[in-house]
Amino acid sequence: MLIGSGIIVPIRHRETVFDLMPDEWQATLALLREAKALVDREHGPSGYNVGWNCGHVAGQEVFHAHMHVIPRYEDEPLAGKGIRYWLKQDANRRSS
Repeated sequence: MLIGSGIIVPIRHRETVFDLMPDEWQATLALLREAKALVDREHGPSGYNVGWNCGHVAGQEVFHAHMHVIPRYEDEPLAGKGIRYWLKQDANRRSS
């Protein structure tokens, strides 16, 4: 796990991000901005990956909505490789 990474979890139970109510979206965005400011101040990352896994096939293991906040650093071996990099691998190609 990278330094400064974490998750934002809405209080009310919602299975995925698609189930959030407008006020929960607003609260989540406000908390994301606060988290970014804190991580920027304490760790100074060069970028971020922010995302939600929705459903088992997408990698969701805890079926309560939660947003991953992952700071990225220039000295990482895979710096510049985002989520799409992993999804576009030959090993992930569908057989049909």
